[in-house]
Amino acid sequence: MSLIVRDATLEDAADILTIYNYAALNTTAVWTDGPSDLDSRRQWILARQQAGYPVLVAMNGGDVVGFASFGDFRPFPGYRHTVENSVYVDERHHRAGIGRSLVAALIERATAMNKHAMIAGIDGTNAASIALHASLGFVEVARMPEVGCKFGRWLDLVFMQKQLASDVRP
Repeated sequence: MSLIVRDATLEDAADILTIYNYAALNTTAVWTDGPSDLDSRRQWILARQQAGYPVLVAMNGGDVVGFASFGDFRPFPGYRHTVENSVYVDERHHRAGIGRSLVAALIERATAMNKHAMIAGIDGTNAASIALHASLGFVEVARMPEVGCKFGRWLDLVFMQKQLASDVRP
């Protein structure tokens, strides 16, 4: 597979929407009960980019096979050096290194922006995402039992954290 990770454009919104909606409707990667729409995905891309945050897509040939971004961890000034990532891979391309490439690119971008820490919030049953993040230096810092629900069951939230730039001053 010839994988290219690049900045997303609004033209990628439909492909991003397809990947996102599959996750929203079929997995516990997104704790929402319904699909998104094209306009909201476009607005999400614009909002992230206007805030100075990346939205990346992974391309295999001419196909978008994954996307990732990060944004504010929490909306308070004291968290300004911490970001939370999101990464989604087309279900037909799992375990092909796409998630690794996307998260690695996010780490590079966050470090270049002088962010101090990156957080990943992961469903406790998502062993693949937990393993992926651990392989990239994230460590589990919290496990919150039954804080979410989807598909008629309680979900545990695992927070994983990676320290980034060490020269960032508070």
